[in-house]
Formats: sequence, structure tokens, C-alpha cells
Amino acid sequence: MRAIGVLEAGGPEVLQIVELPEVHAGRNELRIRIKAVAVNPVDTMLRVGKKFDLTNPEPFIVGMDLAGQIDEIGPDTKTDFEIGDSVIAMTLPRKGLGSYRENIVLPVDAVSRAPKTASLVEASTLPMNGLTARQSLDQLGLTAGQTIGVTGAAGCYGGYVVQLAKAAGLRVIADSSAEDKKLVTDLGADVVVPRGDDISRQIRNVVPEGVDGLADGSVQNELSVGAVREGGSFASVRYWAGTGERDIRFHRTSVSDYFQ
Repeated sequence: MRAIGVLEAGGPEVLQIVELPEVHAGRNELRIRIKAVAVNPVDTMLRVGKKFDLTNPEPFIVGMDLAGQIDEIGPDTKTDFEIGDSVIAMTLPRKGLGSYRENIVLPVDAVSRAPKTASLVEASTLPMNGLTARQSLDQLGLTAGQTIGVTGAAGCYGGYVVQLAKAAGLRVIADSSAEDKKLVTDLGADVVVPRGDDISRQIRNVVPEGVDGLADGSVQNELSVGAVREGGSFASVRYWAGTGERDIRFHRTSVSDYFQ
């Protein structure tokens, strides 16, 4: 089986085609023929060696998101899935299961059906960013009628936060460049402010008392926390522990929490 792996940390040039043993589904497992994978910021961090040790002599296979079709169901596996079903999943490279490969075997409960209205390429972008957005909103704990700020709203994660927040009845104040303003508006943002280092001031111009919660997709940390009201909540996607100021509750958002 072919895969794309790295034997040393570095730029895109270190990615190379490697051969791996064929894999087969065991009990309560599915094998997926991968048709598309996404490239997320964490994938590049792994490749350059900022997250995990890449000195192991075995090829390190990167990639977390994937979409494909089931081509093998393990023995004694109780499932509604059938051979040929289109599915999406997310995997963790540090367990030796990076998604840049032809086939992958995963537990049946780690696999979801792909959206019927999306191509497999489009569907491959959903698992990590969609779950991260969902987790951020759960952590922020906002209720219908409250106000959320979203930075990096034109990105995958931020875009999902905007849409899920609107579906939950929240008022959404989001940032964007001039070029992406229509996109972010179409995603559902109630107010779009210019992105930049003065993001807290831009949001406070709209909500003087501060937003009830903020999902910091652009990882601006100290620059964006000023937009949150006293006693509000802040969701970080890059392990920022916050400042402890103004009784703001800081949350670390990480999709690794979903893995068994």
C-alpha cells in the first residue's frame, strides 16, 4: 500500500511516497479506501516536527482528515454501513494512522457517513474543523440571544463556528478582510468587522460591553481577548491558557479529546 510520509522534519520537499503493509479490518472495524484528505495547519506543524518526535526510523504518515468509501467490513462487526458507502473520519498520526495513505482501518464508531450534498473532496474538510467548531461552542456555553465573536471567520474552523452559532440562535460578530466580507456575511455573520491587530477595538465598537464569548480562530490571543466581557468565555485552538483577567473563562479546544 502506498502512503505519503516523512523520514525527517522539513518543508513540503520532505514528503515522499512510501510503501506500507496492506491492512485488513478486524472485529468492529472498517477499512476505508481513501479518496481525499484535507491539509490543515496541524498537518504542516507535524511535518516540520513541532508537535511530535520524527526521529523514529519508520516513515511518519501525516494527515488527520479523510473521506473515502468502505471496501471491507471486519468479521462480527455490527453496523449499518455497507461496502461502497461514502464516509468521513478523522485519525491521529501519533498512533501511526496518518490519513495520507491508500487504505486505513478504523473502529466502526470512529466513522461517519459523508454528506450526500458534498463531493468527497469537500467532505474531507469537515471532520477536524467541524468537530473543533462544535467543541468550541460547547465549551463557550452560550445560549440563544447571546453574542459571540469569531476571529478567522473566513477559514474552515471560523466558518463552521459562524454557521453553528447562527443555528444556535446566537448573534455573531465576525472578522474578515475586505475580500472575504461577502463570504463571511453569507455564512451568517450579523456584523462583519475588519480583521487585524485592533480586533478587540473593532468588536467593542459594535458591542461596547464586550461579547459573551469568543472563538479565536485566528489565534490572536492577547489581541482578541479584550473583546470579551467580564465573566465571559474564550475558546483557544492553540493551547493558550489565557491571562486570568476579568474572570474570563479560558478553554483549550482540541479535537484529540474525541479520540479513544
